[in-house]
Amino acid sequence: MIRFDNVHKRYDDGTHAVEGIDFEVEAGTTTVLVGPSGCGKTTTMQLVNRLEEPTEGTVHYDGTDVRDLPATELRQDIGYVIQDIGLFDHMTVGENVATVPELKDWDRDRIDDRVDELLDLMGLPSEEYRDSYPTELSGGQRQRVGVARALAADPAVILMDEPFGALDPITREELQDEFLDIQSELDTTIVFVTHDIDEALKMGDRIAVMNGGELVQYDTPTRLLDDPATKFIEDFIGPDRTLKQLQVLQVSEVMHEDVPDEHADVVEAFRSDDAVMADGGEIIPVSPTDSTQVALSRCIQAGVDALPVVEDANVVGVVTEADIRAQHAPDTDAEAGGETATGTGTGAAGE
Repeated sequence: MIRFDNVHKRYDDGTHAVEGIDFEVEAGTTTVLVGPSGCGKTTTMQLVNRLEEPTEGTVHYDGTDVRDLPATELRQDIGYVIQDIGLFDHMTVGENVATVPELKDWDRDRIDDRVDELLDLMGLPSEEYRDSYPTELSGGQRQRVGVARALAADPAVILMDEPFGALDPITREELQDEFLDIQSELDTTIVFVTHDIDEALKMGDRIAVMNGGELVQYDTPTRLLDDPATKFIEDFIGPDRTLKQLQVLQVSEVMHEDVPDEHADVVEAFRSDDAVMADGGEIIPVSPTDSTQVALSRCIQAGVDALPVVEDANVVGVVTEADIRAQHAPDTDAEAGGETATGTGTGAAGE
């Protein structure tokens, strides 16, 4: 979908913003560009929609050099979400979302249907919010409108530059979770910029770690945590790498679909609505998409060595403490603590 071939970006003042990067963003995936301030991640993203032009090398969009595509048409075909949102305050929410479809001459009924669909998808019921103005909304609601506007013309690609960076931690996490759900439904290709390694690990199918304009490592979150390529990446991830591994690895990757005999008691307790074991520990099941950190924390808190895995109110397997620990270093007990624990990545805000 998007390919960078030996791409450089140098400015007239001698700044080398991007130095010889090579990587490919596969269709339908989310690639996160992460790194400290000034590492070149925003510049790299803006090369895709020609807000920046490469000094050397080629950026391919769906097999075509972006410089061979009219900039205006390219930008109308690529959704763009930024940290300060950039909504038009003199226009209603519905008019903001309809901006690009109107530029593309969609008919009125199609535009109206799309606006209603996206506002409902973003948790902003159309009948309540369509005629509101951005100044009447909270920060989280404004950001939801910004995402809806980026999705309005059904783009194949969305570029997101620190989209949740200005929000409070609770709203930020809510929007991250909502966007992951939306992405699973839409199958859109996303390039996402952040300075926050925890956000990168949560949001990305692939992560491009940048430093000093160079691409240091391009890998899956799991591979990045298991095998950081350089000391810089180790330091950027931070000292709690084991905890981050637990947060990235999903229950579905270590669960048993066939319940072993030695763990049948926790499943039976759950099925009989008797969620309290003999020692008083409460069994709280996990879903296949929960992190292994959540599962390990609940095992420790309940005093059990396994938990039922539940999907759509049905038991689909079990996950055991032993299997989770086998994936990681032996110090997970100290790091798991509680299921709300989070790591802190390094790197400065901004670009």
